[in-house]
Amino acid sequence: MQATDNFAANIATSPQSFRKRKLSTLHESQPAAPPKLSTGQPGPKRLKTVHSTEDLSPGRRPEDMNKGKGVMVSRSMATGGLRGPMGFQSHSGVKRLVIQNLKTPRPTEKYYEEVWNGLEAALTSIYNEEEPKIPREVLSKNVEIICRRTEALKEKLSSRINERNKAYLQEDIVPQIESLAGSSPVQILRAVYAQWKKWIAQVTLMRAIFSFLDRSYHRKVQDVAMLEDQTITQFRQIVLNLGRIGQKSETLGCFVVKGVCDLIQSDREGDDALFDAILLRDAISMLHICNIYRQFESEFIEHAEEYFQNYASDQTMLSIDKYIEACDKLIDRESSRCDAYNLDSSTKKHLLERAYLALIEQRSEKLLDTRGVDMLIKENMSASLQSLYKLLSLSKIQEKLLGPWETYIKPSGSTIVSDRERINEMVVRLLELKKKLDNIIRDAFGQDERFTHKLRESFGNFMNDSANTAALGKEAGNSKVGEMIAKYMDLLLRNGAKAVPRSLATDTKDRDAAEKLGQSSTGDEDAELDRNLEQGLELFRFIEAKDVFEAFYKKDLAKRLLMGRSASQDAERNMLAKLKNECGYAFTHNLETMFKDQELAKEEMVAYKSYQLNMLQEGKQLGLDLQVSVLSSTAWPLYPDVEVKLPVNVARQIEKYDVHYKHNHSGRKLAWKHALAHSIVKAQFNKGAKELILSGFQAVVLVLFNDIGVDGNLSYTDLQDATGLVDAELMRTLQSLACTKIKILNKHPKSRDVRLTDTFTFNAAFIYPKFRIKINQIQLQETKEEVETTHERVYQDRQYETQAAIVRIMKARKEMTHSGLVAEVINQTKKRGEVEVGEIKKNIEKLIDKEYIEREEGSYVYLA
Repeated sequence: MQATDNFAANIATSPQSFRKRKLSTLHESQPAAPPKLSTGQPGPKRLKTVHSTEDLSPGRRPEDMNKGKGVMVSRSMATGGLRGPMGFQSHSGVKRLVIQNLKTPRPTEKYYEEVWNGLEAALTSIYNEEEPKIPREVLSKNVEIICRRTEALKEKLSSRINERNKAYLQEDIVPQIESLAGSSPVQILRAVYAQWKKWIAQVTLMRAIFSFLDRSYHRKVQDVAMLEDQTITQFRQIVLNLGRIGQKSETLGCFVVKGVCDLIQSDREGDDALFDAILLRDAISMLHICNIYRQFESEFIEHAEEYFQNYASDQTMLSIDKYIEACDKLIDRESSRCDAYNLDSSTKKHLLERAYLALIEQRSEKLLDTRGVDMLIKENMSASLQSLYKLLSLSKIQEKLLGPWETYIKPSGSTIVSDRERINEMVVRLLELKKKLDNIIRDAFGQDERFTHKLRESFGNFMNDSANTAALGKEAGNSKVGEMIAKYMDLLLRNGAKAVPRSLATDTKDRDAAEKLGQSSTGDEDAELDRNLEQGLELFRFIEAKDVFEAFYKKDLAKRLLMGRSASQDAERNMLAKLKNECGYAFTHNLETMFKDQELAKEEMVAYKSYQLNMLQEGKQLGLDLQVSVLSSTAWPLYPDVEVKLPVNVARQIEKYDVHYKHNHSGRKLAWKHALAHSIVKAQFNKGAKELILSGFQAVVLVLFNDIGVDGNLSYTDLQDATGLVDAELMRTLQSLACTKIKILNKHPKSRDVRLTDTFTFNAAFIYPKFRIKINQIQLQETKEEVETTHERVYQDRQYETQAAIVRIMKARKEMTHSGLVAEVINQTKKRGEVEVGEIKKNIEKLIDKEYIEREEGSYVYLA
């Protein structure tokens, strides 16, 4: 038997299929070619006399090629032997076993050393930043062949790579860093990063060559890291943790961390010569990859904390707005730097916490200084207040701003309420203050409800503080504020949106918000009026003496309804609905009755006009057109009776209506209030006729000039005798006709005031571009006595309501303690006005005297 080895040594080349091997009887065997490691160059041609159809696959070891392949046992048969039944000719002679292309096993260790020598040469080239002489595909295939042999070879190959890399880092990389590095941490960082960048490129080539080792060994064996992780660990341990510069005790890793911290500090200080943004970002990435980022983080936070403390100390002398601006900018820069240079979110969190502590919490006394915050609010510095709120929110101490917030509101509001000289501007100034504060809450405090609640609480406190209104007079105890709010509402409802002060006009943000809610459109006057009425109503909600507001509001509403002075009936009814929703039906009952009276009066006049039309058909002369409003005395304010001598024709028409009304409503009596009358009079002037819209008293005076010639005159005494008006009313009436821009009468002598010695003539030469002219009556300012009378009436009504509440409660409970009764009375009367405990005690005593209740063993008992 003879074996033939025809396995060529170029197994490391690209896989090639073996051609079929032929089984035959050989008398001479071919000599085997000596084994040789491929270098990537073409080798000698192999024998092609093979018949096996199997290829040498990448995972097949050369020594396995003999197993069951290309082997045949044959017997040499003598020539001319017998043929078998299948036609085979049998031979005789010596029998031999011939094995063609027998592959003898190659020594594993020897083969491994040959492969390793080629791989080591490739590693040397990579270290020298050169391309390996052997192609990467060949190197990678050699690694694969070794890995497919035994597990021991894989482990040995992995160990040798590690040792080779370790030696390179220790003997080449560290000395190169030492030669390139300067004395400063930033220079050392730059040198380390340069070698790190080169090392990463080298590792990338190693991974490509040893990828099969990674897949077949490193990934599958526990406690063995992938090649890339091994190289990073080695760089960290050998270069960063153990590497040193000369005789310095600190490692390169320490210098790297210091260098990164120095770069950040140079950025903070604006040192462009030292700062390198690209190096900083790449260095932080290196720290992450090398797993020494946490070491950097702790030192970075320590340096940052020291910087924040020094910065805060340096900025302490600034004004509060400048300090807020400086802190806000610093925090924004620190936050942006963390994002720009890929610092961990945890680093950013710890960094900002230190910043908040040093700049905000430890300097909260400066940030929350009452005088400083007062200045920001007073000057309406919304941007600084927004930054202040933001800073305090970062440390979750924004609620501490409520103290300075309240401290500003109360004195500011108290000053407005107690200002006797500008009492007529009180409501407008309060609304301006509230609007400014509302805008600050909206723009600076992010609509924080805590500040809105504190604002309402503060307004309620100073608006109901009797000490603030004490300077306004005796009636202020019943809330002068309520009176002034009612007068402001009257101004708006009489004049509409044009009466809204420019300072209270809705701004763009408010309009946008209203439009989003579908409340109004921009530029809508009705909506503007409604928004300002709502603002006035907000002040009304703060006051306790709502009954004072009701008294003055009803008085002004009556004038608007009777004189036809309302700018909008829709606005009137809308306001009434708001009051009803706010205070309930009982509060607005009388006000609603006033509107109903107006509606009933219109129906009455329709019936009276029908009656007059029937009289006209009977041929009776109607005379002037009379309009009458019949009012309920219980719902409307009380008006004084003013004596006046009416023209005969007017008095006759009034008498006719009186008869007609009493005929339809038996048992009722009409009390005529001529001071509330108004009329339309036609006047003939030289330039044509005009229609004059006058008050009743103005009309009574003017018709007297019909009885004299054009050149005739009437003295003050003549007019007083003819009208019967008292001096105050007559002077006011004559002044409106002769002393304004629209002069229907001429006064002699000319002056602004009317005297008892003056005479008056008809101004026939009067000229005015419009046909219909409204002559405004000179409005008498309410006297102090009238105001006090109204407040006194409110006070009396409050006593009656308090007594009625006590009786209702005692009737239901039968027996109550003093404290329980007082609490219940306050609860039942608070919607109309807060009653002082002292007043409740007085009313309890009155009811005891009237024998509604009695005192018995510390309790009150109801007497049926």
